[in-house]
Amino acid sequence: RVAGGGALAVALVAVAARLLGRPGGRIGAIALAATGIATAYLDVIAVVTVYKWLSAPVGLVLAAVVGGAGLTLARRWDSEHLALLVLVPLIGLAPVITQSVDLLLVSFMLALSAATLPVQLGKDWVWMHSARVAATTLPLLVALVAVSRHDNTWLLGGMCAVAALSAIAGCLILLPTAKNAAALALLTCAGTVPVLASAIAVDRMLAATMAAALAIGMLVVTLLGNHPLIATRIWSVWSAISALIALTVAFAGYVEGPVLLALSLVVAIAGRQDAVARWIAAAFGVIGILLFYSYAPLSALVRATAMPTSVATSTLAASLLVVAFAVVMTRTYVAIQQNSDSGGLLIAAAAALIAYAVTAFTVTAGVLLGGTGGGFLAGHMAATICWTGGAAALFVYALRLDDRDRRTEPITAGLALTGAATAKLFLFDLATLDGIFRVAAFIIVGLVLLSMGAGYARSLAR
Repeated sequence: RVAGGGALAVALVAVAARLLGRPGGRIGAIALAATGIATAYLDVIAVVTVYKWLSAPVGLVLAAVVGGAGLTLARRWDSEHLALLVLVPLIGLAPVITQSVDLLLVSFMLALSAATLPVQLGKDWVWMHSARVAATTLPLLVALVAVSRHDNTWLLGGMCAVAALSAIAGCLILLPTAKNAAALALLTCAGTVPVLASAIAVDRMLAATMAAALAIGMLVVTLLGNHPLIATRIWSVWSAISALIALTVAFAGYVEGPVLLALSLVVAIAGRQDAVARWIAAAFGVIGILLFYSYAPLSALVRATAMPTSVATSTLAASLLVVAFAVVMTRTYVAIQQNSDSGGLLIAAAAALIAYAVTAFTVTAGVLLGGTGGGFLAGHMAATICWTGGAAALFVYALRLDDRDRRTEPITAGLALTGAATAKLFLFDLATLDGIFRVAAFIIVGLVLLSMGAGYARSLAR
């Protein structure tokens, strides 16, 4: 039976080779050759799983030899369809031979993906490349979910890294001859998914290190070389996603928010001329702000709340970083946009964000240093004074601008912040503060408002 199956496989391929040279015989030849390769695959299954004459590793090698012969024929005939009809069944055949998704199967798939890369050289075979990526990605994801305590998770993590390197290297090799750069770039990202999902099974620090290395690697690939614009944008976004996952895995808890905000500042400053970098910085900043708000909610600011030292320290750091993020992003956006309406809305949103962050900083610092009594009151007094001082700074900044049309946004933001500070003074501070804190808040805020009014009157006179 086995010999007959082998003879049938050889005969089908031989007939296909003769049929190829005849007019209109190409489609039939490809179908016959694919049938012959499938027959050889079934022969391998019979030898390994039915009769058990060969072990699983030997069976995988034998199947790879059959597949290699089929792929060589596909390249010689310049047929992507035949290549797919050879590779895709081999991907499905391997788990049948091993009878499980284990490290042996994953190793075979990695070797198979690397060995089939030369078949694509000089060819624009996107579907073939997607099959190669699926050959490594799908088994690795299944292995990560089904890993047991007896498996070597460090080896599994290393295989995830090898799969990512294979996907990136394959894309860089094939990109010059590819017509669909976007599809190739997306397939590259798909090939690195096991690295980002490795935290499911492998050591936390190993997973974070691999994700960080992937983020750096994708960024380097983006910056170096003359790649299509769509590919660099896709890789830039994927680099940002990898960095986000690396930070989430490595810095769980109250450290993640400040670290994300710091990273958003770095990206915003370094990539202020690039639209994708600005959006990435904004995304990092928004996620960091949401994390910051999760452990510094409004309820913790209006009522005296004692926080653990770790939470308080994270809140203080995140508050300063939120202020810096709001200033940098607003200046960057206003500098490149000519739409005054959207610029005004952005400045107003940034002013509100800064006011909240300043309040969180002063109240948290006050409670941390002075307790929930006097420290809480001192923090709110300082917050109101800072709000008023910020409004005064906006007015001074507006007066120093030579272009009168550009003064509208900072003056509007200053007036809004002044109104907010006054409302806080009368609606919250008057009822909450007492003693020297209430007196100091009213005196200092009143003097600042008086100075602002006098200065603005002089500017109108000039």
